[in-house]
Amino acid sequence: MSIADVARHAGVSPSTVSYVLSGKRSISADTRRRVLESIRVLGYRPHAGARALASSRSNTLALVVPLRSDVHVPVAMRFAVSVVTRARDHDHDVLLLTQAEGADGLRRVAGSSMADAIIVMDVEIDDARIPVLRELGLPAVLIGVPADTDGLACVDLDFTEAGRLCVRHLAGLGHRDLAFVGEPPAVYERRTGFAERTLAGFREAARALGGPEPAVLPCEQTRAAAERAAAELLREHPGTTGLVVQNEAAAEPLVAAVRAAGLSVPGDLSVVAIGADDVAASATPALSSVGLPAEELAERAVELAVRGLDGGTPAGVTLLPPTLVDRSSTAPPPRRA
Repeated sequence: MSIADVARHAGVSPSTVSYVLSGKRSISADTRRRVLESIRVLGYRPHAGARALASSRSNTLALVVPLRSDVHVPVAMRFAVSVVTRARDHDHDVLLLTQAEGADGLRRVAGSSMADAIIVMDVEIDDARIPVLRELGLPAVLIGVPADTDGLACVDLDFTEAGRLCVRHLAGLGHRDLAFVGEPPAVYERRTGFAERTLAGFREAARALGGPEPAVLPCEQTRAAAERAAAELLREHPGTTGLVVQNEAAAEPLVAAVRAAGLSVPGDLSVVAIGADDVAASATPALSSVGLPAEELAERAVELAVRGLDGGTPAGVTLLPPTLVDRSSTAPPPRRA
């Protein structure tokens, strides 16, 4: 099936079909309707290579996905699926790159015209890819916020405020002795933005309560590590009554280990999670949580990337406000004898 077949079926010239597909010229509503109906009836699909040559575009977005042992892959894939879905709404496909490819991967994609724009996930505070993105000349959007945002388009959850919000929720119930179980140590060693900002917000708000210095325990994403973190928390910080967890893989086994040690949640220890809502809601008990709006962040990133194709991606930082859902895992602290 060719563009000429569509033109004959619609009773128009091949150039008119081309203009309907490209949007480069104004076509009357009736003609456009006939062409689109012919495309639907005939099942016509534009040849990607020919379209790329004609438009100097690949109609592809590159997405850099973090696939490391210390990354919770289900959450990363939720972002990836959402980006792919939104990109298809704009008639774009998505080329996946891994974090390990680094700057060389970005240069390869740009140098071979494989993608029209780049979306980068898992952004570090001092991210080595930032200077490269500025050099490439392609529209680029970060799902995350580095220290230097000059000239960059960034979208993210306001993780600093998320950390504060968890503390405010616990403090409102009467908790003053708090702890934080976070991501694997390597995540903090890399200075990954979302993790560092959450911890900063938590510490700031917890210290403002005037209670003991909050305990902070990085945790690998395994059941055994979660059980060790629970044992350390109960042994070294027995007065803790409020716990914030930012680690989807460790949240449920951590709570299970606390309960196995003879404590109740929320009777003895209130727990608030930061991460995917479905993980928090399916835990036992269901965890109060600040959700991760993967779909909305992906939608905004794709919109900014596509907008950049027609005149430059608007620079600036967009932070979505966090929302806390109160479930069964938080209550006033126990009365001490």
